[in-house]
Amino acid sequence: MKYIAEIKSRVAGIPCIIRVVGYIAVAGDSRADSDFDYHGYSESQWDVCDHRGRTAPWLEAKLTRADQARIESEITRHFN
Repeated sequence: MKYIAEIKSRVAGIPCIIRVVGYIAVAGDSRADSDFDYHGYSESQWDVCDHRGRTAPWLEAKLTRADQARIESEITRHFN
């Protein structure tokens, strides 16, 4: 699988690598009909890997909602 970015992060205090598969950002438009289009949004697909770069389902299982939000924020910062 081809990744478009690798970001060092932590999950449950454990160092890991977040490999980004896809990322899209849509800027807000004040003339838009829907709230998503009005405020803008971003979407990302990513894999959690151990510090050696191997996919780590055991580590992904430890993700909290706060971890997911933080990682998505790190991805957005990486691309902006």
